[in-house]
Amino acid sequence: MIGIFCYDSEHRLGRFVTWTVDFAHSARKKKEKLPLKIKEALAYLVAELEKAGPIRKNWPNFSGLEKNKKNIPANAYHCHLKRGRPTYVACWSVEDKKLKIIEIFYVGTHEDAPY
Repeated sequence: MIGIFCYDSEHRLGRFVTWTVDFAHSARKKKEKLPLKIKEALAYLVAELEKAGPIRKNWPNFSGLEKNKKNIPANAYHCHLKRGRPTYVACWSVEDKKLKIIEIFYVGTHEDAPY
């Protein structure tokens, strides 16, 4: 498990804090059909999301997404996995901030993205 070592001042114990990253059913199906290079980039993004959370400003074109536009959930973000044509993107949302759960709800080409 990938984790960030965190000092818990209340209990004075160190612990690993990680985010759980799940895929929505449709995103899981699309993931299987992606080209190998895009799958590798997605795996790297998932590892970063697990380790450092949903704000990934180091990824190309990272930004928040507008809620309720084409069924986009609250606290949703996206970034590009590959520039050029076709451009591949990933979209995710924070499902539970307290339990640290992220759901990737879309992965695929920019033209079919839900924003």
